[in-house]
Amino acid sequence: MIKISDKVLGSLKEAARQAAQNAYAPYSNFSVGAALLTEDDVIYVGCNVENASFGLTNCAERTALYSAVADGRGRGDFLALLLYTPSAALHSPCGACRQVLAEFLAAESLVYSTCDTDETLVWHMDELLPDLFEMPVADEV
Repeated sequence: MIKISDKVLGSLKEAARQAAQNAYAPYSNFSVGAALLTEDDVIYVGCNVENASFGLTNCAERTALYSAVADGRGRGDFLALLLYTPSAALHSPCGACRQVLAEFLAAESLVYSTCDTDETLVWHMDELLPDLFEMPVADEV
């Protein structure tokens, strides 16, 4: 069972809050920040980056994950992801993010949603995407 201390959770929220300030959200005005925690306590951040076509927009969660992968991280290296929206409302990851996160986070990895209130939601990855679509990875076949 994965446990995240209040101190680490606070660090994740602050990192995600700072990342949200860098969001490029001129169309929705919906800034999001994410902080992804590895097993060795490294934090990768991401923010949403919108595009006029909307379909090419990248969410904060995927930005953080892709940065970690670009840095050499891989499947199973992650303990938790924290999502932050600078508002009074909590939000869960979108469907596309759930599928991408499920590829890299273990079923028991924690996903948090935070905002500018004291409220926090938390799920295990397998709660966000039960019965996920999976294909065998080439080196696992």
